[in-house]
Amino acid sequence: MIGGFLGAGKTTAVARLARRLAEQGRRVGLIANDQSDGLVDTALLRSKGFSVEEIAGGCFCCRFNSLLEAAQRLTRQTRPDVFVAEPVGSCTDLVATVSYPLRRMYGDRYSIAPLSVLVDPLRAARILGLEKGRAFSDKVIYVYRKQLEEADAIFINKCDLAGDPLRERLEAAIGEAFPRAEVFCGSARDGTGLDPWFSFILDSEGREGADLEIEYDLYAEGEAQLGWLNATVRLQASRPFDGNDLLLRLARSIRDAVASRGAEIAHLKMTLDTEEEDGILSAVSLVGSEEEPDLRESLLEQAEGGVLIVNLRAEADPELLKEVTDAELSALEAEGVRASVEHMERFRPARPVPTHRMIGGAP
Repeated sequence: MIGGFLGAGKTTAVARLARRLAEQGRRVGLIANDQSDGLVDTALLRSKGFSVEEIAGGCFCCRFNSLLEAAQRLTRQTRPDVFVAEPVGSCTDLVATVSYPLRRMYGDRYSIAPLSVLVDPLRAARILGLEKGRAFSDKVIYVYRKQLEEADAIFINKCDLAGDPLRERLEAAIGEAFPRAEVFCGSARDGTGLDPWFSFILDSEGREGADLEIEYDLYAEGEAQLGWLNATVRLQASRPFDGNDLLLRLARSIRDAVASRGAEIAHLKMTLDTEEEDGILSAVSLVGSEEEPDLRESLLEQAEGGVLIVNLRAEADPELLKEVTDAELSALEAEGVRASVEHMERFRPARPVPTHRMIGGAP
């Protein structure tokens, strides 16, 4: 499992690892996870040619049987040598609720790799008190820190965005605060610093004996602080438009509208699929209400329309997220782009109720 908070770069890392395994001749099955369906992550991974199963409606801990069923479907389809699973970005307590049960109940089928947790260096620096800037409430930070506390490996991602002084301070702070984990640093996007981390998770198994102490009431309250919005939108234009530019401008306008209400964005991800035979996809990611959007995949030509997927997570009322998204989509009309919402969900995550929870590997 490759976990970590919203916006840490998990999907990019999953794709890098899957590509590395494929180059080694190993078959790979990917499992994406979210509180709802309509995932940017699934669209991105499938656009790269990977076999992907999607588990919606809760984290792996609460959908343990669905996780097994997804692995079985992938086994029938492609017989993977390795499964790479990406949990929901607001989820924690994965060792006790996923790793231990898999090892104890299905150890004859699966070897369980160390749990990796990715961090965005700028967000981590703020949460750990190394840098000033917008952050989350204490209850959301509780979930964030618990993710790091149970990790076997912490990968400081996007190190190319942090200068050497900050990176060194962050590595030291993480090593001191979370001594159980092996700490690595690199960039999943650039492909740098991945070899030591990949070697660790592929050549060893998850550790036992360090049970996470967690208050489920506080965990549930932390998750419930976050608003969730998933939307699928059909775009139709009166004339060709630049899909990359549209996504970037839409991300900035949603960011500014959310920030003006005093809310902090955890992650905004969007893809635009032209639905052409060559599978051209444009994707943008934005992490934080003070950050700039990052164009992750680029359309090669102008578009005349397509399917837009919006995944927005923020510490905000879900109704505010709907109001903002509706308004910014409607504003596209002035540019000759009609946005027809085909599906939209907004909610706060429900209280986590694990299917199994094992302490020290025992129920």
